Amino acid sequence: MRVAVIASSRFPIREPFAGGLEAHTHALAEGLRTRGHAVEVFASEGSGSGLTGMDVLSLSPEARSDRSMPSENFMREHHAYLRLMLDLSGSDFDVVQNSSLHYLPVAMAPALSAPVVTTLHTPPTPWMESALRCSGGAAVCVSVSGSNARSWRGTTQVREVIPNGIDLDLWAFRPRPESEDLAVWSGRIVPEKGPHLAVLAARRAGLRIGLAGPVGDRDYFEREVAPLLGPRAEYVGHLRQGELAELVGRAAVALCTPRWPEPYGLVVAEALACGTPVAAFDRGAMREVLDRKTGRLARPDSAAELARAALEARDLDRTDCRRRAETHCSLGAMTARYERLYRELLTARSVPAAG
Repeated sequence: MRVAVIASSRFPIREPFAGGLEAHTHALAEGLRTRGHAVEVFASEGSGSGLTGMDVLSLSPEARSDRSMPSENFMREHHAYLRLMLDLSGSDFDVVQNSSLHYLPVAMAPALSAPVVTTLHTPPTPWMESALRCSGGAAVCVSVSGSNARSWRGTTQVREVIPNGIDLDLWAFRPRPESEDLAVWSGRIVPEKGPHLAVLAARRAGLRIGLAGPVGDRDYFEREVAPLLGPRAEYVGHLRQGELAELVGRAAVALCTPRWPEPYGLVVAEALACGTPVAAFDRGAMREVLDRKTGRLARPDSAAELARAALEARDLDRTDCRRRAETHCSLGAMTARYERLYRELLTARSVPAAG
């Protein structure tokens, strides 16, 4: 099949990835290529080689000075996706995989001859709800978890739940941690991810902790996270995949502290692949990724309960964690399910309507 993949226009699709959305988009594209499909990824400027950059808007001074001018980011994204969807309407792709969070690929899906599959990576947003209600069912929706699918129940029909998958070869299993008192937290450093609570929980549990990830909210980092750093709590920066896998694999336990309905939790799958058990707040899809052999859940926002969960999780069998990743979080399984869905949609379009 010829597959067009629509990526986020906000962040490049290259290492180190800005977040789980970018990592998922890259993984799915590579997985489809491995299975023999021709894949073209449309992404923001600065993405990796072999990816097609989206159109960049250059407005006149007159347009910029108009009172109706919205923010630069809004206009940049609006133009990039508008141009892309118009171009795709005349293309010969068999399937369009929309892995962005923007409303236009959904709203303009009826204009394309190819089926458009939209992966819902987040709970409902006003822009996406509006687009889905205007698309006339042309945008086939997939959710990354059952809990996230339920949040969209009042807006759209989710055709299938396809959990995110990771390349297990990139997250090597480590049978023993470097130290029993080492914890790790990884992800975007923003309020809704709650890394400051991971530091507080590690402190209560008597654990050292390393924090890794891009600082998405500098004010939050300086106000809530930086004051907690010290000899036993270190921010190690935004690591490339190999460096992050090494850090996660060395830890005795990984902490996950969502302060929003986490749609999936790719960092949890990555930890399990390394053999590192997880202690997480009981929000969103955490119960779908973890089981009693691989992690412990704590009451949301409670550093004290997360500390207790971390100490319990630390004693879990690392082999069970890796096995859980292999059976529930593999890139191969995820890619096969997307491939099967694409074929179902193409077959349905090729069958003449009855009557």
